[in-house]
Amino acid sequence: MRLIFLDSGPTILLCFILWFILQGGAALICSRLPDSFFMSDNWLFQSRPFEDGGTIYDRVFRIRTWKHLLPDGGAIGKNSYAKHHIDNFSTGNLERFLIESCRGELTHWLPLLMFWLFGFFTPSYVVPIMLAYAFASNLPCIVAQRYNRPRIKRIMTKIEYHEFLKQGEKNYD
Repeated sequence: MRLIFLDSGPTILLCFILWFILQGGAALICSRLPDSFFMSDNWLFQSRPFEDGGTIYDRVFRIRTWKHLLPDGGAIGKNSYAKHHIDNFSTGNLERFLIESCRGELTHWLPLLMFWLFGFFTPSYVVPIMLAYAFASNLPCIVAQRYNRPRIKRIMTKIEYHEFLKQGEKNYD
């Protein structure tokens, strides 16, 4: 329901400003939440059966062909964690990746859920356009996080298994 009526120029400018605030505000909020909120076994971040360990995203969206083109917002902040490329496969680093992957996913869900705010100051036909923009700018990043997490968990399981085997070998020496 439109409550604010502005000329076209200020309305368009306000759209840009609001998207900047929504995206930046979501990133700020998520950066301030404790790591414990972003555990990958949290209901919101769990892999769902239909995702088939993340493979659905490659079958349906061919994510492996384009995910490298996505920006890594985690590389922006001073104390942030870049997720674009993993060089360190230690358990601690992979656990950090999982936490930051969940943080990144929520950072993109929040502005997507707020598209309706544009209805307060734009004509009604603009709101579906804002929803389309919200999906276009956030869904690829959400899909990338949901694709990567099960893959990282499989790597962690393999590393833990190899560590277990090494410990067993040491016990027989």
